Amino acid sequence: MRKRVLLLAVVLMSSTFALAQVQEINWMSFEEALAAQKKNPKKIMMDVYTNWCGPCKMLDKNTFHNKDVVEYINKNYYAVKFNGEGNSVVNYNGKAYKNANYKEELKNRRNSAHELTRALGVRAYPTIVYFNEEGKVIQPISGYMRPQQIELYLKLFHTDDYKNIKTQEEFNTYYKAFKAEFQE
Repeated sequence: MRKRVLLLAVVLMSSTFALAQVQEINWMSFEEALAAQKKNPKKIMMDVYTNWCGPCKMLDKNTFHNKDVVEYINKNYYAVKFNGEGNSVVNYNGKAYKNANYKEELKNRRNSAHELTRALGVRAYPTIVYFNEEGKVIQPISGYMRPQQIELYLKLFHTDDYKNIKTQEEFNTYYKAFKAEFQE
């Protein structure tokens, strides 16, 4: 009897662990994503966050753990988490970007912006920066987004529909016609 209970507990824990793994985005460093693009071209979605940013934490908890968001990103993008005020050195387009004014004692409070943050045009947190298959910036999109809100941008950039949108009016038309499929 004890063996059966133990076996049942192991099976339940294993299935719970498997379900939890499905709910995780396969995050990687920016350099890892750029290297992966060379072997298997996919777009990159970079979450630029900070340690002190409340909406960044909400995006991570409410949106980046949504089953539909996780599945779509893992299938169609290389996902990068980048601390916009961190102290890492990032090599991109032949240049080493760093945060020369970083202060360790401020790591969980406002710190100076990383050079890459500025180079990507990030002006607020959170910002999601989308890159094409060659690692070139498509567009940064700022602000907290719920699953159905981020779905619009994930699909807009993945399908290359953004290339056909030249004006605000054309984007508004696209937005109005868009039918969200992700569950909230």
